[in-house]
Amino acid sequence: MSKYIFYICVFFILANCSDKTIYSGKIINQEQLKDINFENREKLITKLGKPSYIDPIENKYFYFSEKSKKKSILKKEIKYSYVFVFKINQDDQIIETKVFDTKDIENIKFSNDKTSNEIVKRGLLEKIFGGVGTQQELPTTP
Repeated sequence: MSKYIFYICVFFILANCSDKTIYSGKIINQEQLKDINFENREKLITKLGKPSYIDPIENKYFYFSEKSKKKSILKKEIKYSYVFVFKINQDDQIIETKVFDTKDIENIKFSNDKTSNEIVKRGLLEKIFGGVGTQQELPTTP
């Protein structure tokens, strides 16, 4: 029995000595990072592929790329971590490009923009007594 415990301990010691490179999201090489200013949606998708996420409301394409090196079970070092955001207009032209380095998360500033609630306009009494009273039936479509 102690022989098996010894083999298990040796296995864990050897497993912790190996380095492992882990990629998350899109694997973007240095050549693609040099020319990140694309003109339209077609060239963007041709060069970088399908985005990690598409925001359908603001028509933004998000690409996430991260490379990390795992040296042991408890030690993980992030080499780079980027989020690329491309805003596209109705003519499929890229009008805004942003790059966020998520490795340096402390320097990312959050936006104070708020989404307005144009669907439901409430008066003062409705704000105070919002859940009181009969519910109105909303029309449904077949």
